[in-house]
Amino acid sequence: MIMSLGNDLDGRVRAAAMAWLRQRCTPEDPVVPRGELLSFQFEGRPFPLIDNQLGIRKPQGMTAALSILTTYTSDGARAPYEDAVGGDGLLRYKFQGNREHYTNVGLQRAFELRLPLMWFFGIRQGLYLPFFPVWIVAVEVEQSQVAVALDEAQRHLRIDGPVSLIERGYSERITKQRLHQPVFRQRVIQAYETSCAMCHLRHRSLLDAAHIIPDRETHGVPAISNGMALCKIHHAAYDENILGVRPDYVIEVRSDILEERDGPMLRYGLQAMHDLRLTLPRRRMDRPDHNLLEERYERFRAAG
Repeated sequence: MIMSLGNDLDGRVRAAAMAWLRQRCTPEDPVVPRGELLSFQFEGRPFPLIDNQLGIRKPQGMTAALSILTTYTSDGARAPYEDAVGGDGLLRYKFQGNREHYTNVGLQRAFELRLPLMWFFGIRQGLYLPFFPVWIVAVEVEQSQVAVALDEAQRHLRIDGPVSLIERGYSERITKQRLHQPVFRQRVIQAYETSCAMCHLRHRSLLDAAHIIPDRETHGVPAISNGMALCKIHHAAYDENILGVRPDYVIEVRSDILEERDGPMLRYGLQAMHDLRLTLPRRRMDRPDHNLLEERYERFRAAG
C-alpha cells in the first residue's frame, strides 16, 4: 500500500517513518516521547515527524501533510476527545487557523492523493500514542475540518450521503476500538505509573484500564477519573462484583468470597485485598471520581 507510492520523497518518508514506529512501539512500550518524534532521522539527516509548534506537520519539499497531532490536556480542561465523531462515526480533525494555511492545504493534498498519515495522540504531557496509517477521507471546508479514517473499513465508508444506522454503528465501534479505548488505556496506566492500584503488579502487558462505570453506558466516559489501572485478575474480579471499591478508596471483598476456602490465588490474590486502600495517582484530578465510585459501589453491594 505504502510502497505503491513510488520513490518520491512523500512515499519514502512515510514508509520509513511508519516502519520505525512499528519497530519502536511494542506492547510493553507503545508510547513515544515528543523528543524522539522531533529527533527522527531520515536518510541520515534530522526529519521531525511532528511540528515543533503546530498540530499539522507539512515538511518543506513534501507534497502533502505527514502527520497530525492532538495535544494532551487534562480531563477537567475539556472533553476527553475534542476532535468530534461525526454522524458517520468518523473522527474530525480541525484545520490549523486560516483554511488557506499551508498545513491545511497539506491535509487537502493528502486527501486528493490518498496518502496515509500518522496521528499522534497525547496521553500525557510530551507523550504520544501513535495511530498509523490513517487517511483523510473528506475535506469539510465550511466546518474547517477533515474526516479521518482509522482503517480500511472506515476508509471506504460512503460519507457524501445518508449513512445507515448499521454503517454508523459499525464505524463508531471502529473509532472506539481503534482510538478511544487505546488512548483511555494508556492515559490510565500512565496516571497510575504502570502499577495495579490494588496489588501493585507492574507488568504493563498484564495491566488493564478498568472502567468504574462501563463505557457502554452514557456516562461511562473515557476519562481517567472513570478508570483505575488494575491487573487482569483484579479487573475481572471488579467487573464481576467479587470485589468493590468504596468512595473512600477502600477495597471490599464480597462476604461470600471471604468465607470460601481454596488455593493461594483466592487467599492472597483476592481475600487479602479486603480493607486495603487503593493506591491513587499523584495528581488529584486523575483520581477516581467519588460520585462514580459511589454509584458503582452500590451496584457491588446489591450484587452481594
